[in-house]
Amino acid sequence: MTRSVQALAYARSSALESTHSGRLLGLETAGGLTPRGAEAHPRFFSGFLAAPQVAARGLLAVADVAAARYHQRVRTGSLDPVVTGNGDRLRFESFSGCGGVYARLDVLEEGLGGAETGHGTTNVDVNDPLREALSRMVGDDPLHLRVGPEEMAVTTLAGAVVEKKVPLPDRWLRGFAEAQVASARFDLRAELTGSESVRFLRSLPRTGARGRGPLWIVPSGRTLRPTTRPGPGAVCLPGPDRLVALERVLRYATGLRVYGPVPDGAATASAWEVVLPGMRLTLTLSPDPARGFSGEGGVLEALATEEAAQDAELVAVLLAWEPRIDLADLAEQAGLTVDRVRGALTRLGTAGRVGYDVAEAAYFHRELPYDADRAERHNPRLVSARRLVAEGAVEIEGELATVASGERRYRVRESAGALSCTCRWWADHRGRRGPCKHALAVRMVRRGATVTEPGADPETSERAVPGAGR
Repeated sequence: MTRSVQALAYARSSALESTHSGRLLGLETAGGLTPRGAEAHPRFFSGFLAAPQVAARGLLAVADVAAARYHQRVRTGSLDPVVTGNGDRLRFESFSGCGGVYARLDVLEEGLGGAETGHGTTNVDVNDPLREALSRMVGDDPLHLRVGPEEMAVTTLAGAVVEKKVPLPDRWLRGFAEAQVASARFDLRAELTGSESVRFLRSLPRTGARGRGPLWIVPSGRTLRPTTRPGPGAVCLPGPDRLVALERVLRYATGLRVYGPVPDGAATASAWEVVLPGMRLTLTLSPDPARGFSGEGGVLEALATEEAAQDAELVAVLLAWEPRIDLADLAEQAGLTVDRVRGALTRLGTAGRVGYDVAEAAYFHRELPYDADRAERHNPRLVSARRLVAEGAVEIEGELATVASGERRYRVRESAGALSCTCRWWADHRGRRGPCKHALAVRMVRRGATVTEPGADPETSERAVPGAGR
């Protein structure tokens, strides 16, 4: 597994302090991108929160997920949450160390008291003393939130800094992107009132479904009930113990919304959104506690096409930190179809440049503050498919194709735009986890891709794919 070390440098540690006008929650920022370009310590917000207790518990829930490993629970370093300012809201995101749970707290305009935010994305320091202080916070005294350094401090940042160094595996980066792609396929499947949502979530078993298959949640009167079999209207709940972070905010819940795809009998990802005063806290779960998002393969089709790469370059220029990206409007600006814009956004999501909000069924612009392009460069199936293409291993014969891989030859068939393969991967997953490397290679050849010889200089080794256009 490829990994690097992510170094985060803060001007000082984040802290919760008492002031003459109430409490001040100062969240310090590390390097990030804004409309002005890269900044060492961007400043996104300064103002009073409408629901201080709710915000404190929501931020703790996001930090809980960042520090958690829900599968093979070994304590490791965690990456501080990411915050994005979108003008009318702040979004705090995190991803679990095991790569199977994505968390986001959206502090909306009403939660910010109507105040505007800056634009951009960065990491925020959430240290252990701050977590303890937030956990002890009681009462409804005013809470002033500052995201970024004080204005006077900006000129004195040459002094000592607080540094954190944490491992950043490629599968973590791929998983962050795959979670967004999975969410874009969800529909609202169930909705509960505040009291019913609290009752339902507290009734769930606190042990995972490991070895017993996933739970399924089905409507039952005004509430939901768990079952072991998917039925009409069912939503998959793989590993109910992975919703534990929601307990931080249950006392403030005004509703619960559950999102997922139409069930086909197989375990799937799902999203669980607790509605809060002026905020939303959402957890997105991978299809199995032992299976992170990184291998789901939802981004591979977009990564394999040069058309999507070119479209992504064009669309990226048009993004302006929107809290909701209007596909039709973006398509008109770019002169592309909505489907091509959607493919471009999928590719940009792989680079951490857009996220997806299931509550609004819309993408939003953000720029993750690390080299997320590595997720594409080191994607195992994509790397293998490109190698097969570069080696001339693909032969096209009408709707059929033959791919030579090692000592074996695999048959790939295209029907109604979908590809199937005779390999073991396809037999095991039937396309539910994206295309296998053989089908991906065939897709690339059919679309006339140009490839780079593995390990060669891309400036000198690019050549046309054998068999393209046959």
